[in-house]
Amino acid sequence: MKNLFNIAALSLMALMLQAAHADENEIRQALSKSMPDIKIESIKPSEINGLFEVKIGSTFVYVSEDGKYLLHGRLIDVATRTDLTESRLTGARKQLLAKLTEDQLIVFKPKISKYAVYVFTDIDCGYCRKLHSEIDQYMAEGITVNYLFYPRAGKPSESYDKAVSVWCAKDRKAALTASKKGDAVPTKTCANPVDAHMKLAEEFDVKGTPMIVTAEGAVFPGYLPAKQLVQALESEKVASK
Repeated sequence: MKNLFNIAALSLMALMLQAAHADENEIRQALSKSMPDIKIESIKPSEINGLFEVKIGSTFVYVSEDGKYLLHGRLIDVATRTDLTESRLTGARKQLLAKLTEDQLIVFKPKISKYAVYVFTDIDCGYCRKLHSEIDQYMAEGITVNYLFYPRAGKPSESYDKAVSVWCAKDRKAALTASKKGDAVPTKTCANPVDAHMKLAEEFDVKGTPMIVTAEGAVFPGYLPAKQLVQALESEKVASK
């Protein structure tokens, strides 16, 4: 009798998996037909019956099982007050950041690094300049700051050109510091990652600068003083245990 129950359970599970795969294929076909330019990373059932989670780049949307309806927003577990979408986004950001190498960034690293953050910055942004004016304080707290450029005026713009010139300077760190102070940096062009930084910023849905992202993929929008950032990073560390 026990074996019969096991067989019945396995059969039911197989039918459920077949239905899920059928729905996934239907969703993929419907989305590909209506939005042929999107690249679907994955499709899987969400926490809500009949609603599937679709990963497009580092963005998540929710689609009905027939592929007819799409929701773009946050999925919240009301009982636990947990933002389920943010946890997915955090993981996606972490994966993308892990692919970055030091030669794609401008890095300010202390002798003993305890933490690492990635900062999307705009040379002409006031709070970006304030953050950088305190770079020694961040390093004193053991924080490695990895800079990525996000000129908010876009391309082409004066801010974009400044970012390229800083990257192409012989001493990028010195050029960035000078530019943040408002000093003129010699105009230069060369192979650079500024466009790639901007594309990544779009995937991260950067709305303003500075935007601080931890190595774990959590986001702290805006300027944070060094000691306050350390507190946030320590809280993140505790929460991840």
